[in-house]
Amino acid sequence: MVSARPRIGVLALQGDFREHIASLTELGADVVPLRRPEEIAALDGVVIPGGESSVMDKLSRAFGVAGPLSAAIRGGLPTYGTCAGMIMLSSRIAAGIPGQQTLDVLDTTVRRNAFGSQNDSFETDIPMPALGDAPVHAVFIRAPVVEQHGDGVQVLGALSDGQVVAVQQDNVIASAFHPEVAGEDRFHRRFLDLVRSA
Repeated sequence: MVSARPRIGVLALQGDFREHIASLTELGADVVPLRRPEEIAALDGVVIPGGESSVMDKLSRAFGVAGPLSAAIRGGLPTYGTCAGMIMLSSRIAAGIPGQQTLDVLDTTVRRNAFGSQNDSFETDIPMPALGDAPVHAVFIRAPVVEQHGDGVQVLGALSDGQVVAVQQDNVIASAFHPEVAGEDRFHRRFLDLVRSA
């Protein structure tokens, strides 16, 4: 059973890992940066932040983290990925760069930069009944979108045009947007609930 202060690792090779560390610490977790494969065994859960998915992929393989992390997630380690983290978790990438790999633990096809460049970033409120009555304020920054998903994937949120932007499959949660930027803590709370019940 996980302690009252679950030990969460935030993949800290690249991207906005500091914001996730701050959000999770505020919610009472014991949060550490994750950079080496030998650190995974001590974790109750892991977060993969936003950033540049192709760089994150290369660094995670160079540091030897990718293989052990994928195995741990397949073994049930609760995991939450945002933006690039969603891409890292996905089984398939549309518009990936040549040779780009993923952790292949979420039965989705995700399109990189689905909404365009940094200049096309936007914010919107999305109804997500699974997270409560109030809509989720979502910040999209060079965000991906889920183009296809398997039957075992639960859609948590979609834009008004039907594009899927938040999903969960068993122990894996992923969002195309950045709750940690918007001060929206319900995804982190859902993740921590998953950790505590694991």
